[in-house]
Amino acid sequence: MKTYMICIDLPSEITEEFVSLIPKQRKKIDDLMDKGIVLNYSLAIDRSKVWVTLLPSSENKAMDILATFPMIHFMNPEIVELAFHNSLSNELPKLIMN
Repeated sequence: MKTYMICIDLPSEITEEFVSLIPKQRKKIDDLMDKGIVLNYSLAIDRSKVWVTLLPSSENKAMDILATFPMIHFMNPEIVELAFHNSLSNELPKLIMN
């Protein structure tokens, strides 16, 4: 499976419509993370950029996933295929029952 980093520029002017979509966007990301499609989702402190690491089968599939984001009309994404992606997990270690 390929790994893609999506670099997203957000609008400089935040509208009420944009703010109203935040809960739906977060829910969508949580659902995609639960499915193992989104590995990471990060927001810059100044709220100008978002970075998303995806595990789609192709760049076209990455674009299809982005199209489902509630905030996509406010986003200017750039898709970059990664050679590799290393990260530490924020999750608790899995329990092993002996």
